[in-house]
Amino acid sequence: MPLDTLPQVPFGAVYFRKSNPPREDWERDYATAAADGLNVFRHWFMWSAIERRPGVYDWDDYDRQMDLAARHGIRTIIAEISHAVPDWAYRRFAHARQIRADGRPLSSNMGVSAATGGFANNGGGAGALSMNDPEVRERVGAFLHALATRYKGHPGLLGYDVWNEVNYASDVDHSPAMKADFRLWLEAKYGSLDTLAEAWYRYSYAEWEDVEPPVEVAAYPQNLDWLAFKRETYYGQMQFKIDTIRAVDADCLIAAHGVGGAIPNMAANGSDDWLAASKVELYGLTWVPSRRGFKPWQNFFGPDLTRAASRGKPWWHAERPGGPLWMQPQVMGRDKEDGRVMEPEDIRLLTMTSFAAGATGVLNLRYRPLLDGPLFGAFGSYGMDGSRTPRSDMASSLAKWANAPERKALFEAKPVRGDVGLLVVPEAQAWDYLLNHDHCPDTYREAMWGAYRGFFDNNIQADWLHIDHLDDHDVVYAPYPIMLTAEHAGCLARWVERGGTLVSEATPGYFGDRGKVGTRQPHNGLDAVFGAVEDEVEFMPDIGDRIRLEIDGRALQGGGFLQSYRPTTGTVRGHFDDGRIAAVENRFGRGRTLLVGTHPGIGYFRQGGESHRAYFASILGEAGRRPQVASSNAALQVRLHQGADGRHFLWIVNSTRAEQSADLRVAGVDAHRVTVAWPPGDEVASPATFGPGGEEDAQLRVRVGARDALVLQLQR
Repeated sequence: MPLDTLPQVPFGAVYFRKSNPPREDWERDYATAAADGLNVFRHWFMWSAIERRPGVYDWDDYDRQMDLAARHGIRTIIAEISHAVPDWAYRRFAHARQIRADGRPLSSNMGVSAATGGFANNGGGAGALSMNDPEVRERVGAFLHALATRYKGHPGLLGYDVWNEVNYASDVDHSPAMKADFRLWLEAKYGSLDTLAEAWYRYSYAEWEDVEPPVEVAAYPQNLDWLAFKRETYYGQMQFKIDTIRAVDADCLIAAHGVGGAIPNMAANGSDDWLAASKVELYGLTWVPSRRGFKPWQNFFGPDLTRAASRGKPWWHAERPGGPLWMQPQVMGRDKEDGRVMEPEDIRLLTMTSFAAGATGVLNLRYRPLLDGPLFGAFGSYGMDGSRTPRSDMASSLAKWANAPERKALFEAKPVRGDVGLLVVPEAQAWDYLLNHDHCPDTYREAMWGAYRGFFDNNIQADWLHIDHLDDHDVVYAPYPIMLTAEHAGCLARWVERGGTLVSEATPGYFGDRGKVGTRQPHNGLDAVFGAVEDEVEFMPDIGDRIRLEIDGRALQGGGFLQSYRPTTGTVRGHFDDGRIAAVENRFGRGRTLLVGTHPGIGYFRQGGESHRAYFASILGEAGRRPQVASSNAALQVRLHQGADGRHFLWIVNSTRAEQSADLRVAGVDAHRVTVAWPPGDEVASPATFGPGGEEDAQLRVRVGARDALVLQLQR
């Protein structure tokens, strides 16, 4: 099986992006990497760098990478970069250039992350040419076939990465080939022009050629169809690449990695981590704090999202920084310590954070820095000349620790199911994008991120939960469910009726199929689920920070929208400041709901505060539950893992620059001994103490060093 070829813990880096590093350093770099415990390299096999003329392939540099890998015991992930288009193909297939909504074709540029031509830097991961064009698709297929044929069975091969940072640009593709395929897609969906006319409210189509994809971003059914078609198209192209490689090498490992972008860019940019992960054996993410921010919740967010989307499959931090980022727009004006300069302790912290979230491997996004282009000097753990640094020494110590035989059980264990599921509804995000595509105010993102932070700051593990997988959790929080199809509304109702506990923020399912507002709210029968009907509604997110309410006597600030209620079968739990009903509790079947008429997630994201944090801490109480791990110190993040043999492991991460202590309680774990797995050299003597908790509860007192972690095995 492909996964059987993985090292115990894949630990390595992205190495070769033609023409860096220099050829004369390769032999030495491979020897150094192997000695330092690295076991995986990923290289960019760029179409534009390999097929120099039609049918003329230059494999020399890549052959040497593969042979060096085999000689030094380092496995190779071949990153197919077919979206880097050869200059001859860009000229020959000019008719197939991807077109922006404003009519401008994508250009062929120098790469940002590789000083090589052929990249459409504003095209996302889709490239300058449209694979909807049969000739382009054939040429891409020929390149991938030649690639897989050449390296099938090579002793240095681990597998293929088939989509680098899964995404595409929001305003592509309006090329003739894409339009033609869109019309075929619509004809298959609607059957006739008359049916399409009724669905789209466009009544003057005489021929299918009259149908054009929308160029404006607006909240109409035509835009929902366009988003759905683009998603199917680009992920269909991903499947084409997988099938082409598998036709040559049926047993190879297929991987891909995104950017943890499903929140908030699933709709606009196609960052559907769930769909991408479903197509491969190993999924991953690029997560770079210098571009995202270095707060603890931000460093956990991407890994948590990727773990959820992988749904039990192994996943890795496919690109983690090991060095600085200089004059890029994402870092300008930020503090040096805010991810701009990676110190050895930062590498340790980021690595242990990903492991705590469940990553089964870590790759640095540069082995050593590029010497060309705007990303010169960026991200590499090793020096500009390939020499060791304190940063690479830290990475080496982590690699050797993780791959020691005595760590096998630790890394076979997986994070336990979270305390609560955070509901992800694709159509709600899509509709928010269409309603508010300029992201000002960014209600969706703030509601989702704010809810995640609310649980995170309480050490409550919240799992991102796609609505198609509701049965994975029995307690669900819905931060922004403004649109629900009738099918999804029915799924949610049946899930509650079977015994689920649902806490929902305002306007659940306000927009139904095709974006139509329901005349009775909540829509599609959800009024019975929540035991209330809408009294009034206010869509004024720009002044949503003026919304004030109380729930069970706890004062909160709202955000986003305001929806007040009249109870039917429900019980009032809270009011807005003007007296209108703000929260209703209800029993429905064997389940329970709480409907809150604004977005406390936005309030917490913007304002924080103890009252808001206590609100999120109280959510588990709605289901009569308590957190799996309770901590007396919010500065520490604690994650519980369990192995197939029942053994439990605690990952305790300290993101601060000072030592932290805490008293922990682990619910339902009967443990009387502790073994320290990290820090190294402290395998027997333990800084933790156990005492009696509740029934089969373990209590621990721990100390964790600055920007460090403590990893404990709990034993009976």
